[in-house]
Amino acid sequence: MSGGELDRAMQYLAKLPGLGPRSARRAILHLMKRRESLMIPLAEALAEAARAVRPCSTCGNLDTVDPCTICSDPRREPHTLCVVEDVADVWALERAAAFGGRYHVIGGVLSALDGIGPEDLSVDGLVARASDPAITEVILAMNATVDGQTTAHYVADRLAPTGVRVSRLAHGVPVGGELDYLDDGTLAQALRARQAV
Repeated sequence: MSGGELDRAMQYLAKLPGLGPRSARRAILHLMKRRESLMIPLAEALAEAARAVRPCSTCGNLDTVDPCTICSDPRREPHTLCVVEDVADVWALERAAAFGGRYHVIGGVLSALDGIGPEDLSVDGLVARASDPAITEVILAMNATVDGQTTAHYVADRLAPTGVRVSRLAHGVPVGGELDYLDDGTLAQALRARQAV
């Protein structure tokens, strides 16, 4: 149906989250129609990102400098660490502009099914950072999945000897959410985490 180069490009695109073989084929066709204005600049941007972007040795965020711009920003709150599973979570929290401290990316969640154990996550680095007397709180911002919550409990247990205050994100009714449309688990958690007004 197509040349080997196109098939190869489609196979790589199909490996991206949210894309399957059909979506990859449509994306390749779209790029080919806009070769000069889109395909070539995209390829150059990807090649440059592959050369320049590295994980931050302090927190695990991705940046072109080490330590990253968040870790080296003197305006950030130096006493609070927010622990996230992945770099995408850092980006989501930064997009919301609701947190002004520093981050620690542990690199995933514990998952027996996927063969991910404690040694595969950056928890030792987190414990070392949390042991610094300047750190007064560690916020666990794990996803509300079984693996995310299991990981949060494991991290909290590992942080206990440091004496640092450990908190976690609230779970419950989303802003604009209607009770009738919420699942039972979300409603139950919202009731348990209720606050005085």
